[in-house]
Amino acid sequence: MPILKRPDAEIHYEVHGKGFPLLLYAPGGLRSSIEFWGPGADGAPRAWMDPRTALADRFTVISMDQRNAGKSVADVKPDHGWHTFAADHLALIDHLGFGRFAVMGGCIGGSYCFEAIEQAPDRVAAAVLQNPIGLWENRDTWDESVKGYGATVRARDPSVTEDTIQSFGQNMFGSDFVFSVTRDFVRDCRTPLLLQPGTDKPHPAHTSDEIAALAPNIEVQKDWRGPQFLQPSIDRVRTFLEKHTQ
Repeated sequence: MPILKRPDAEIHYEVHGKGFPLLLYAPGGLRSSIEFWGPGADGAPRAWMDPRTALADRFTVISMDQRNAGKSVADVKPDHGWHTFAADHLALIDHLGFGRFAVMGGCIGGSYCFEAIEQAPDRVAAAVLQNPIGLWENRDTWDESVKGYGATVRARDPSVTEDTIQSFGQNMFGSDFVFSVTRDFVRDCRTPLLLQPGTDKPHPAHTSDEIAALAPNIEVQKDWRGPQFLQPSIDRVRTFLEKHTQ
């Protein structure tokens, strides 16, 4: 099982295919892990593509369990936040020997995409934002997410205090919009973006509409979710990434 060992974490990852590197950020909120790309627990396919198989014929597809999700374990400190996850992401890309790379994120992964662009604008060639999260009449969603994350972390390490979890949660979800970056950042973002909009409480249509209105270099594929749109979604993502990773 491939593991990236960091000073405060062990990050589980997988690599599929060959070509320009594409780093995936899985759906699942703070439980973001590789398994959320594949079938559900009942074996039924998800409403979205599995890029590990759909895109591996053209790209080196790198998937990972985020810290304290799936098979990854890590410390949690009061000052941890989006930048902590981004440091893992860049460390993994460096570990694999890549310079520039593209990113694709579902759910919370959209916010990880923006944070990667903010931290390494010259390295991120393009980003696919699938079903991005945001703050819009759903503060309780993120409070519950932090609560669940805290329970998982503290079950493994009781020395992590509730105050630490609350500080971490504030750093992650205490702001608005997409949490990881500001509207001004998105307005000035020149990185090519492909948006597959969200439509439900954790992934508000309002947030996707804002991203689409603000970003100066963005394409939008409105119909992407579900079996009837699976192949068009794969084709659009492939075309977009090939265009911007030549």
